[in-house]
Amino acid sequence: MPMACEAFRGPFFHCPLLPSRRTRKAETPSSAKAQPASVSPGRVRLSADGRGHFSGQFRINGKTVEGLVDTGASAVTINESTARKLGFGVNSLDFRYQMNTANGKTDGARIILDRIEIGNVRVRQVDAFVLRDEALSSTLIGMTFLKKLKSFQVEDGSLTLIP
Repeated sequence: MPMACEAFRGPFFHCPLLPSRRTRKAETPSSAKAQPASVSPGRVRLSADGRGHFSGQFRINGKTVEGLVDTGASAVTINESTARKLGFGVNSLDFRYQMNTANGKTDGARIILDRIEIGNVRVRQVDAFVLRDEALSSTLIGMTFLKKLKSFQVEDGSLTLIP
């Protein structure tokens, strides 16, 4: 089992770390816009975009980032450009974890994000990985975020996040 997979054993474990469904690099969250998140007390609802994906404007470490929620991804995964935007010194990251992506194998660096927020949902201390820009074009909000919620559910074309 790859080292990166060993770091995330648990009830929601799924390896490879990135989505099992095939996502072409050109298919980013912005290419098929989702409806804005609706917020109600104690929950956030994301509507599916035209392809059935759930994406939204997240705040990661205080910066706005478009993210695609992916229950098939074991971890939150960002690219180098997003890591720089969030204040990580990419040159100092240790890209020692071998990762399996829809586009093949690549190296990733493990990081911890201070917080991820969307609407009134806030999760702290989230394990994540950084991949090279050419390996990942968008931010994936995976199970290291989702498993810290009280619950989440998909119903009638919406994903509801309950903190």
